[in-house]
Amino acid sequence: MKKGQGFKKIINSLRFQILVLVVVVGLLPTAVLFTLYNNLYVSQSVESDVSEIVPQGEVVISQIISSGYLNNTEQENINTLLQALGNTYGGRIMVVNSSLNIVKDTYKIDEGKTAISPEIIQVMNGKYAYFYDKSNSDLFVAVPIISTFSGEELVVGALIINKSMNYINTNLDYFFNVEIVFGLVWSVLVIIAGIYFSERVGRPFTKFSKSLKDIEDGISDSDIHVNNFSEMGALSEQMNSLLNRMKVVDESRQEFVSNVSHELKTPLTSMKVLADSLNSMEDVPNELYKEFMLDIGDEIDRETQIINDLLTLVKMDKGARESLNISSVNMNELIELIMKRLKPIAEKQNIELVFESFRPVVAEVDKVKMTLAITNLIENGIKYNKETGWVHVSINSDHQFCYIKVQDCGIGMPKESIEHIFERFYRVDKSHSREIGGTGLGLAITKSSIVMHRGDIKVHSVEGEGTTFDVRIPLNYIEEAE
Repeated sequence: MKKGQGFKKIINSLRFQILVLVVVVGLLPTAVLFTLYNNLYVSQSVESDVSEIVPQGEVVISQIISSGYLNNTEQENINTLLQALGNTYGGRIMVVNSSLNIVKDTYKIDEGKTAISPEIIQVMNGKYAYFYDKSNSDLFVAVPIISTFSGEELVVGALIINKSMNYINTNLDYFFNVEIVFGLVWSVLVIIAGIYFSERVGRPFTKFSKSLKDIEDGISDSDIHVNNFSEMGALSEQMNSLLNRMKVVDESRQEFVSNVSHELKTPLTSMKVLADSLNSMEDVPNELYKEFMLDIGDEIDRETQIINDLLTLVKMDKGARESLNISSVNMNELIELIMKRLKPIAEKQNIELVFESFRPVVAEVDKVKMTLAITNLIENGIKYNKETGWVHVSINSDHQFCYIKVQDCGIGMPKESIEHIFERFYRVDKSHSREIGGTGLGLAITKSSIVMHRGDIKVHSVEGEGTTFDVRIPLNYIEEAE
């Protein structure tokens, strides 16, 4: 096996795919959970700091308003308060007036500049705002400076408080280290679980495959028992059923081959005995010579008939419905023609042939194969009959089926033989059948022909009283759906 094929086989194996599934299901939610936890921590930390900074800012704003600081930023006590607030949060403090000018910057960087940002605009509408600069780990909180004039509240500026958020990164680094350790341990556990489950699920299939291989190699012929899962148990039962059917088919095939060998060998043996008898005689009388040659001719005819019947069965088995040449056939005329052909045989044995037609019937059939089937049934009724007996053939139909009945008053069959009469080479009474002739394939050919037409044949027989065959075939042939 090539390297690429071996790798592809591993990728497509059930074990590997279960392992991947367990690993993905086990690790992916963990990674997502870690990410969500870190984001939630950052969000909660920022909101917690904002909720702490805003009240502190409002305390400072009240002193800014009462002291008129926006008009005089040189007040030492307010500047000291702002510087202390900045030191508390490890950042800068800025005061913005209503004209958006920065009137105070504890870092003395942006004093006199204009402050324009979405947060400042929001603050000037009377609502506090904040912005977290993740890249620099800085939190900016803007609190509106609201003053009351003539009972009306006006936004006259904003206090911007900057806080360093380095502790968040420090904590995230700690969380990351903990998550790495936990992730490695969890990954090992998930992979072990994946291997365990992949082996647990894959083992029944391996056992199932090995059992099939043992049966194929002839090491074992026992049933397959793999019941780890209910599905595998059901699969084992279905496979055992299939194997048992295959055994029956194989036994039937072996029996068929044995019967064919026997049937073909018997005429050859008879001809060999007759020929050896002639060769062993020095002066063979003409009468005896003619008798032996007639017997040899009969055996040749019998051999030919067996071969022809075998070829007919093989064609039916191989071609199945594809070999049918379907056409609309007047079944009444077909049966009348068959009985006309068989009338000399019946008269020779003093058998009366009676045909009864209840209505004209036209069916879509293969004329040749249907002729063969009906001929075999009527001919059997003649052969296995009593002297001065009768064979009654009738035809009827409804809106869907054609019904043909072939009834005789002949020797009949024992009850235990009825279920076997359509088997190839089966004979009810072998000694009597040998006297009458035939190959033992006629009824097998008949049933194959009828089944090919999607029909059905049933038999009822009483030993010593006669036999009745009931044939039912569809009037309209329907192609088998692909």
